[in-house]
Amino acid sequence: MKRFSILFFLVLVCCVLFIRGRIFLESSPSSIKLEVEDAINRGFDGIIVYVDLNENRTHYTAGWKNRENKIPANPDALFKIASISKLYISAAVAKLVYLERLSLDKTLVHYIPDLVGRIENTETITLKMLLQHRSGIPDFIDHPEYPWGEPPMSLRETLELVLDIPADFGADKRYKYSNTNYLLIGEILDNTLGYSHHHYIQDEILRPLELNNTFNLLSEVNLDDVMSGYFVGYDLDIKQNDYIIPGGSMVAKAKDVGTFLRALVDGSLLNKEEQEIFSSISKYDHTGLLPGYQSIARYHQDIDAVVVQFINTSGRNSWAKSESVYKRIVQILKRKN
Repeated sequence: MKRFSILFFLVLVCCVLFIRGRIFLESSPSSIKLEVEDAINRGFDGIIVYVDLNENRTHYTAGWKNRENKIPANPDALFKIASISKLYISAAVAKLVYLERLSLDKTLVHYIPDLVGRIENTETITLKMLLQHRSGIPDFIDHPEYPWGEPPMSLRETLELVLDIPADFGADKRYKYSNTNYLLIGEILDNTLGYSHHHYIQDEILRPLELNNTFNLLSEVNLDDVMSGYFVGYDLDIKQNDYIIPGGSMVAKAKDVGTFLRALVDGSLLNKEEQEIFSSISKYDHTGLLPGYQSIARYHQDIDAVVVQFINTSGRNSWAKSESVYKRIVQILKRKN
């Protein structure tokens, strides 16, 4: 009797899962175009999706590039890609490690000695721990006084927010995402190169891939070319708010981000040794979030697809909804392949 009850329960669970799956498939739009259009009904202002699948590259858009002036979203709009910028920095680090100008095992005290006594564990935090968010250094954006309305225009001013406060945990004890890690990596790169890492990324990554619509800073572009950014509950366009912190400052078109990610995957950007270094410090995907801007760029190995999604609305539960839209788009791609 007990065995029968267990069997009945397993059959019941399977039926429920099957029915839920059918409901999901039936409620999900049958095409990416319809899914993107439906995203606007979920409260988003505008959306751009770029898909690179089986050498077929396609854009999908819906909603507004600029809500006030009723300018439709278009694939040629520039977008604040936020923390997707960290992939470019990781690629730069991989190249410099290969050239033996950087070492993943050297410590923070080696690279920035004046932080001794200001940041805990500088003598044990390595460059690799910074790259992989295993340093324990607090995230400056968690500081209660971080001015999102007018972000600091100085890296040191931003860093001051986390100096002289306890570490979140000991070096390499666990993972915790912290934007401070990449602020420090930016400084390490500048000190090592003797010039701005922005120029290195331009010369060694963007120019070889002909990414002519990717920029290190918002100040490098015409604001009219940038997709407007909106925060739920706030009526005004906030695209003019600059963010200069390494690992979050870049601006690009969706196609450029997709081209960069594909080049990371297929070996056209990094040589074999550089690729091995990159794989040891980073995944082949990232998301980005700034006020008014949500971005996702991922490589899906099972279908050999790069999918990039830009949404120019943030706040409340919009991140969860953005992830939901992205997952449904990928499910559509998988069903058709």
